[in-house]
Amino acid sequence: MTNRAISALATLFVALFVLLAARQAYVMVIKGPDIAAKPYNPRHALLDSLRGRILATDGTVLAKTVGKQRVYPYGQSLAQTLGYVSERYGTSGIEDGYDRALTPPDTTGDPAAQFDQLLASIQGKASQAHGADVVTTIEPAIQSEAWQELSQHERGAVVVLDPRSGAVLALASVPSFDPNALDRSFASLNADPGSPLLNRAIDGLYPPGSTFKIFTAASALDAGTVGMDSHFDDPGYYAIGDFTLHYNEGEATGYQDLTTAFALSSNVDFAQIALKMGTDLFYQYLEKWGIGSSLDFQLPAETDRVPDKASVVPGELAQMGFGQGALLMTPLQMALVAATIANGGNMPRPYLVRQIVRDGTAASVTPNGNLASPVSADTAANVKKMMVAVVSRGTGTVAQLPNVQVAGKTGTATNPHGAAHSWFVCFAPADRPRVAVAVIVENGGYGADVAAPIARNVLREALTVVKD
Repeated sequence: MTNRAISALATLFVALFVLLAARQAYVMVIKGPDIAAKPYNPRHALLDSLRGRILATDGTVLAKTVGKQRVYPYGQSLAQTLGYVSERYGTSGIEDGYDRALTPPDTTGDPAAQFDQLLASIQGKASQAHGADVVTTIEPAIQSEAWQELSQHERGAVVVLDPRSGAVLALASVPSFDPNALDRSFASLNADPGSPLLNRAIDGLYPPGSTFKIFTAASALDAGTVGMDSHFDDPGYYAIGDFTLHYNEGEATGYQDLTTAFALSSNVDFAQIALKMGTDLFYQYLEKWGIGSSLDFQLPAETDRVPDKASVVPGELAQMGFGQGALLMTPLQMALVAATIANGGNMPRPYLVRQIVRDGTAASVTPNGNLASPVSADTAANVKKMMVAVVSRGTGTVAQLPNVQVAGKTGTATNPHGAAHSWFVCFAPADRPRVAVAVIVENGGYGADVAAPIARNVLREALTVVKD
């Protein structure tokens, strides 16, 4: 072979090597972060032994790695919220949303970390980089109480917030699953008609029923459509064109002021209030409250369903006034509605993760500011008085606590697929709120009978944990 041929062959090999190196650099540096972020990247599970922990706000371990096994000490109680990490089925929940933090740096697509790993390999040193710890806002005692109460029912959800900050203190959803046995049971879980993989607390959509009267009362008061001295007549039915609203049980609350109409939960009165507001004003306030818009939350949360404004006829608007029609809300959003009243008309920005701790250094990820300020402080104060009346003398008396003034609202939401859903939203103490709760039990019936006792017991526990 001539020198020229050898030179040409060498040039070809050099060119091929450069192309290969360029391709490898492209995959590692340019595409690496995207590849690493994919929930089905199997390296997540292969490097479980180096994966960071998920902690409660007090340092209690909620998820950790033992050997090559990811362990969830709270089992079903927090399964949908914490999620899972699996070589076969990917990641979900916090395990997915904070995968980049939990995963060791050498698998995150970080070029500097990968260079360090390569250098350590050349020097014969094993890379021992660990993932960061993710510190949540979950309060274990509140979470345990919420789960214990809710798990007595087939389907439902509980959300507990600190209305002052938006910190999520507990999220419970049933039915649930054992994340410690995810790989063995995933196929059956995925096929289960009860949808145990669904986090009903943030992704379940339900007609809010009479709990939505909090929104209607607050918005109508804030707009000046009604006043605290307004009076209404409820004979047990109300005709709207060809549509007649009536109570299945033949109830009629008679003639009363706004507070009594709210405390006794008159659908007829709140249908009239919605119609008096009109579609344009009603939808302006839906927008102010962020209802129907995507929620700024650290995990993906379902967006509320609001009928297209152009399609809303008077009968539909009347039903929306008391939380029916085509309106659908998540328990998290209803907890935020209650928290807005508790927080003087300011809707707190909800958050579930407060810190990322890497190598002993904590970085706060607590969001700043409120989501919205849909009503004035005076309006919120008046609605708070009405919510107190619900518990002191209205439909929610079962939610009373000794020496604590509770503000709440019952909801019994009819649905076309079975018995009514049971709702209760509340906060306490009413004078200085520090805990807000939303409870739904699917097909549970009257809100006062099923959801309200759950909320009361969760409130009782939460108030011993969350201090001024």
